[in-house]
Amino acid sequence: MKNLIVETEKYVSQLFKNKLPHTVIYHNLNHTQRVVKKAKEIIEGLSISETNANHIILAAWFHDIGHINGCKNHENSSIEIASKYLIQQNVSSQSIETISQLIRATAMGYEPKNEIEKIIRDADSAHLGNKNYTETNELLRAEWEMSINKNFTDSEWTQENITFYTKHHQFYTSYAIENWQKRKDKNLSNLLKTLKKQKLEEKKVKTKAEELKEKKNKANLPEKGIETMFRVTLRNHITLSDIADTKANILLSVNAIIISLVLSNLVSKLDNESNLYLVWPTVIFVLFTVTSMILSVLATRPNVTSGKFTKEDVKNKKVNLLFFGNFHKMSLDDFEWAMGEMMKDRDYLYSSMKKDLYFLGKVLDRKYKILRLTYTVFIIGIVISVLAFAIAFKLAGN
Repeated sequence: MKNLIVETEKYVSQLFKNKLPHTVIYHNLNHTQRVVKKAKEIIEGLSISETNANHIILAAWFHDIGHINGCKNHENSSIEIASKYLIQQNVSSQSIETISQLIRATAMGYEPKNEIEKIIRDADSAHLGNKNYTETNELLRAEWEMSINKNFTDSEWTQENITFYTKHHQFYTSYAIENWQKRKDKNLSNLLKTLKKQKLEEKKVKTKAEELKEKKNKANLPEKGIETMFRVTLRNHITLSDIADTKANILLSVNAIIISLVLSNLVSKLDNESNLYLVWPTVIFVLFTVTSMILSVLATRPNVTSGKFTKEDVKNKKVNLLFFGNFHKMSLDDFEWAMGEMMKDRDYLYSSMKKDLYFLGKVLDRKYKILRLTYTVFIIGIVISVLAFAIAFKLAGN
């Protein structure tokens, strides 16, 4: 059995070196070696039979090897790897089952049912009663961050450890209680002190950050969030206006082509008496096409504004200086003066930006209403014209 333990150490060490992901920096060969060492220490301190001792040591070597396949359900993976290896080494099925059960006993939250399960659980968590507990546990924190994207602030991590100490862990064997419990209690005391300091420090940092944020908000005029909102909304309005103009231009072009074709090919043939049955369908077709063109032009036709304002308008905050139609006829000096007055007044500035958004929206509303009407007229005109031509051809055939 001693030879088996030596060979198992070589086998497990090789697996850890060759197959363990680089993100697993806690549940690695070093941790396994510590657990094996602590298991031997407990075995020597208690009256354990040689067979049980061998089972415990073999289970300690294999208990975390499943991490080479991922941290989720690694105990099951560890049992599978251990079983395959031990079968190849001609180990009895009874011993394999005992070793597998010992590996299961290392799972979080498991309550040991016998002495050997207590030993391996205490060996696996022996670092809780060690002076270097904090340094060792930082490796676990880093592993969780890299492997399962589980991040903690310093105070959250300290609280996580305190919760584990007080609610989820205990030493089971008399040896561990006698030799490691005292140091565990001291570690817990240090954690509580550390948590208190961390919370005070975080409170100071939070207060300072809030003060800086408040100062920044006061200094920003307009505030960044409001500025972003106006910028995005204005861009969306302009984009929608461009889309409306493009749609109107498409309709205008299509209808212009249709009119050209009608005038060049169809109207010239209507003076022939044999083609008189096409007069009314042609009139209907042209009427709807011209109507669509007129509506397309109206959708893109700009409104003419006065382009002037008075100083009274500026003082009373009645003029929106962000729209060119309100100042294009003013002199540069008057415009610069008015803009300076507006930028001095936060409320006036925001009011102008809101008015600009509002009237852009009104323009969009008008454009899209006319566009909707234009498309409706165009569709109805095409349908009615096709039906009119069909009816005219049918009547002419009869």
